[in-house]
Amino acid sequence: MSRVRHLVLVLGDQLDLDAAAFDGFDPSQDAVWMAEVAEESTQVWSSKQRSALFLSAMRHFAEALRAAGRPLHYRQLDDPGNLGSLAAELQAALATLAPQRVLMTAPGDWRVWQAIKACVQAAEPSAAAHGEPGNKPELEVREDRHFYTTVRQFAAHAKGRKQLRLEYFYRELRQRHGVLMDEGQPCGGQWNFDADNRASFGAAGPGLLPARATFEPDAITREVIELVNTRFAEHPGTLDSFAWAVTREQALQALQRFIEERLPLFGRYEDAMWPGEPWLYHSQLSAALNLKLLAAREVVAAAEAAYRAGRVPLASAEGLIRQILGWREFVRGVYWTQMPAYAERNALDAQQPLPAWYWTGRTDMACLRDAITQTLAHGYAHHIQRLMVTGLFALLLGVRPQQVHEWYLAVYVDAVEWVELPNTLGLSQYADGGLMASKPYVASGKYIQGMGGPCAQCRYDPALRSGERACPYTTLYWDFLIRHQSLLSQNARTALQVKNLSRLSEADQQAVQERAEAIRSGAVGAAA
Repeated sequence: MSRVRHLVLVLGDQLDLDAAAFDGFDPSQDAVWMAEVAEESTQVWSSKQRSALFLSAMRHFAEALRAAGRPLHYRQLDDPGNLGSLAAELQAALATLAPQRVLMTAPGDWRVWQAIKACVQAAEPSAAAHGEPGNKPELEVREDRHFYTTVRQFAAHAKGRKQLRLEYFYRELRQRHGVLMDEGQPCGGQWNFDADNRASFGAAGPGLLPARATFEPDAITREVIELVNTRFAEHPGTLDSFAWAVTREQALQALQRFIEERLPLFGRYEDAMWPGEPWLYHSQLSAALNLKLLAAREVVAAAEAAYRAGRVPLASAEGLIRQILGWREFVRGVYWTQMPAYAERNALDAQQPLPAWYWTGRTDMACLRDAITQTLAHGYAHHIQRLMVTGLFALLLGVRPQQVHEWYLAVYVDAVEWVELPNTLGLSQYADGGLMASKPYVASGKYIQGMGGPCAQCRYDPALRSGERACPYTTLYWDFLIRHQSLLSQNARTALQVKNLSRLSEADQQAVQERAEAIRSGAVGAAA
């Protein structure tokens, strides 16, 4: 066998034929390596929807590589002798192929990155395999061109700052890349239209909603569904509704449908909820973006073009662009400049275990039942359901943030650690003590009710903070203020909330704390 010059590693979230790792690829002497391994579904208890999406997208990408004439070494999960972990499979491939150099695009997971580095460093020199002069393979990591910024650029922005705030970083990127800018000024005369994007649907509900883009499983996806249902039968969720984009062509169709049909009202209703309606006006493009089936620049460009053509309000276009050009870049920078210590942050010293019903949806709280059941069925929930329903309850309850992180990483199809971990620990659970969020995002059940949550279908009353019918969110909100009064009173954005405690008598506060303890003990919340 001729010696492999460059072995290009492609991970499950790097499905881009134009990735930097392919620059200079020569099919006569280079090869591509990919592997499906059980570890990536068991390292956290990955849901069936998440595992199926990654595996199907990987297998479709393998077909695209073959069609492009790129030699491919591909290890399937159900291949005899599959070694079960990325490190073991890579170690075996390096011993067999003995490449001069290993190339890859920068990964999105600290654990995976450490495993790859260790494997390449431990690889035997190639001479023993081929009887010719050779050295240990070199590892070359190339920038991920799907992002507007590099980690070094973010580090330069963050240097000397005790707190990191999206707004300042976002404005820098808007200016640097000329996005939604007119003659050096932001379109519409302001940078951020978040205040215009908080409408609820009202009592009448959302009305007739545009259908989401769905894709009927083909032979490859059907094979994956059968494999996941067999191999990971005990994992959470179902695959009955699986219809995600698994190819670049499908992802582009989903993007076009979103821009034309849902983006016009996305901004206005991006924080709204409605019982039994998982999709509403959201894009559902984050999985395709994170798998690299779509490029961030093409989504941003499509949204801006729709605004400039008069088809989309500025508030909607800016709201979407802020999520991609702003928040997505911001959390990636936080992740790579703060890891690995960031993963262990627990500023509020939260130690409560995650309730078991997070994995089943069997709770008598209607909003949580709705959000979790939807999550397990589709591998999806929109950002307000994640932040202000499932995340808020865990924060108020005092769940250990690492358990919350593992749940989010396991159940959502768009979950890759670089984006999921900072969103969970930093934004949702305030575990980093305010490094990336200006305050803990805490609210009572009245917030969920106001945004269209299913409170009318619930046994609990958001207006009550104690007693048998008190909404657990409302009880735990007041309990959170009591427990963290000292910390919150020092924060200008939460000091007023703490002052509201003066409205509660000592007896009222005691009743709240006793009810909160019942909730934490599991006596309240689980379905009968």
